Amino acid sequence: MRLFTTCLFALISLSLEAQVLTIKDKLTRQPVTTALIRVSNSEKAISADARGQVTIADIDRKSISIHSPGYRTLKLTGSQVAEQQFLVYLDESEFSLDDVVISASRWNQSKRDVPNKISTITKTEIVFQNPQTTADLLGQSGEVYIQKSQMSGGSPMIRGFATNRVLLTVDGVRMNNAIFRSGNLQNVISMDALATENVEVLFGPGSVMYGSDAIGGVMNFSTLSANNSGSGEVIFTGNALTRYSTANSEKTGHVDFNIGLKKWGFVTSVTYSDYGDLKMGSHGPAEYLRPEYAEVINGIDTRVTNGDPEKQVPTAFNQINLMEKIRFIPNENWTFNYGIHYSASSDNPRYDNLLRYRNGNLRSSEWYYGPQEWLMNNFSVTNTEQHRLYDNMRIGLSHQFFKESRHDRNFSNAFRTNNIEKVNAFALNIDFEKSIDEKNTITYGAEIIYNQVNSYGSRQNITDGTAENSVSRYPDDSSWGSYAAFITYKHKTSKKLHLQFGARYNHFKLDAEFNDDFLPFPFTNAQVNQGALTASAGLVYNPALSWQITTNLATGFRSPNIDDIGKVFESTPGSVVVPNPGLKSEYAYNIDAGVAKTFGDRVKIDATGYYTYLQDALVRRDFTLNGAGTIIYDGEESQVQAIQNAAYAYVFGVQAGVEIKLRAGFGLNSRFNYQKGKEELDNGDQAPLRHTAPWFGTSHLTYTWSKFKADIYAQYSGEVSFANLAPSEREKTYMYAIDADGNPYTPSFLTLNFKVLYQLTNNLMVNTGMENVTDRRYRPYSSGIVSAGRNLIISLRASF
Repeated sequence: MRLFTTCLFALISLSLEAQVLTIKDKLTRQPVTTALIRVSNSEKAISADARGQVTIADIDRKSISIHSPGYRTLKLTGSQVAEQQFLVYLDESEFSLDDVVISASRWNQSKRDVPNKISTITKTEIVFQNPQTTADLLGQSGEVYIQKSQMSGGSPMIRGFATNRVLLTVDGVRMNNAIFRSGNLQNVISMDALATENVEVLFGPGSVMYGSDAIGGVMNFSTLSANNSGSGEVIFTGNALTRYSTANSEKTGHVDFNIGLKKWGFVTSVTYSDYGDLKMGSHGPAEYLRPEYAEVINGIDTRVTNGDPEKQVPTAFNQINLMEKIRFIPNENWTFNYGIHYSASSDNPRYDNLLRYRNGNLRSSEWYYGPQEWLMNNFSVTNTEQHRLYDNMRIGLSHQFFKESRHDRNFSNAFRTNNIEKVNAFALNIDFEKSIDEKNTITYGAEIIYNQVNSYGSRQNITDGTAENSVSRYPDDSSWGSYAAFITYKHKTSKKLHLQFGARYNHFKLDAEFNDDFLPFPFTNAQVNQGALTASAGLVYNPALSWQITTNLATGFRSPNIDDIGKVFESTPGSVVVPNPGLKSEYAYNIDAGVAKTFGDRVKIDATGYYTYLQDALVRRDFTLNGAGTIIYDGEESQVQAIQNAAYAYVFGVQAGVEIKLRAGFGLNSRFNYQKGKEELDNGDQAPLRHTAPWFGTSHLTYTWSKFKADIYAQYSGEVSFANLAPSEREKTYMYAIDADGNPYTPSFLTLNFKVLYQLTNNLMVNTGMENVTDRRYRPYSSGIVSAGRNLIISLRASF
């Protein structure tokens, strides 16, 4: 009898034994660490660990629902899970209107409830597209236009705005600083595409949530998360990648690994890339060729004939990216995160400035950015409990250090001009989310930002090595601060109608002292002490599960920063920009209207129209210094200019897309963007807005089967005629093709490309492709460098 009882208990225990369920991506076979599992309709979800695993007791008696952003929700019974040997694969979600996004309110929110247009680039897409940089990652989405002044660059253009009128955030931390300029910015490449978990692009003003600069949109980069094990077991997972590209002889190596303990998680990522000079295509405008370049031979500046005019000399550089993140979860209510990011490049040749001629000779012998460094420390605490004031609270404290420099020397001139800038940026954020009831939710918070800017200028004699101080680009030891409070209210009138309202008050201060040792400024300091109020109101109507109709009204602003008020630099040959302390904020007023419709699980279409009006636009205009319209700068007479609140501007356009899932694993999808922008001139006339891109888009034909995916796609862009070039761009004849009338313009282009991914084993993946198959020679609008010609890419990724 005792033996029978023992066996009976053993059988019962065996039937109730906990089972380990593993969730992986169907294509890449990578663990889905973001998966949330609900068992038998339980309100509380269980999170997958670093291996995409979760332990469930008595699984055969339960129903299981698996959710993860970017994937189709999977619902299974316990017996179905057992039949699959407790290993399930998730398919990408191609047509869902219910994806989870965070950009709109800084908290997880169903995309179906958001009135803003938001585009998400998932980890699976990042792995498949295999971009060299984060700028390329954005450009391959087909919804963000990328300008490049040099190969080590990438300046996103969104809805006619760019640079300091669009906002970058990394893990929720604002990257824009007090010296982000109106000229093209390259800071986006400081982030590592191979350490990026996903990207969300919020289109249109986001100032209610993000403050200054969020006029054209917000790009939110989420990096790899540190995942704990949730048990006493130690988990070790990771990836290693090597990649080679022919167009610029790219050699990239990457490794990331995660160590998961019961309450602790650690993730480390290291990437090193080395790029040679970039080779352009063989078929296109002859004006883009590089027939000669400057080189110092035996101490003498010499014009050297380029043996291969399709090779853009010099463009080579290298870069290293490091990341370490730590997560501590003492209990189910508290989470502590710390992350440190570091990026550093070699010297970066400013290729477009090396193309300029003066008096029939190359203007510059040297023009390069020094090593671009970025360091970010980010600490956050999240509490999830039902309090009177909040259900969710997050406090974030961050510090960033930026270092950049510019170095240029005219041809046959012994003196090199050096400018070095350093910025320390501090931020404190506190965010709350509170559900009042099933229909009403508020999010609110506060933000403090403080930037300290140091700037140095010198002239160095390269012959004897002596140096002397000279005018700095910015006033040294200047500061910029922002102090804000914001609130958003979300109301579900019914299952079909959702409303969202938000407001933010932002106060900002700027303090700068000017040194007139080198230029006779008529002022000694600049102080700004102003406020800005922004608001938004949005509506989402879902007449059926397959429909979404949205409209959104929003205002945005950009406060003048140190770059606007205090910089001194040569904008174009013969023009110099000088400080102007009398600036105020520029304001944007925007309206969006969008519609999305799915037809079963086969077709999805969407379109969004928008109009943005920019008031008191900060633009560069002719100016006077001590009553003079010209001064001698860098040895030549130059027109004096300054940033001024001297204009209005407007942009309107449409963004549209279609996705079609064909039979037998085939699919079609296409994105198209059209925009038109104008700004007011001094004489009251209108001219094309500088950062309004031509129409552009992408079209893809994909095939997916088991562990294989192929993509044949086209990227295309329309012409920018001379009449549609902004006045400042017409001056840059060295960057543009020449039309039949002898005027600069940007021709249209179309490239054909393909990518292939194959999972050789569960731990080894090969990813290859050919970009610009027809070897077109093209230069995207406003870019200083010509895009790559035919480019073979091959990479191997090992998972462990």
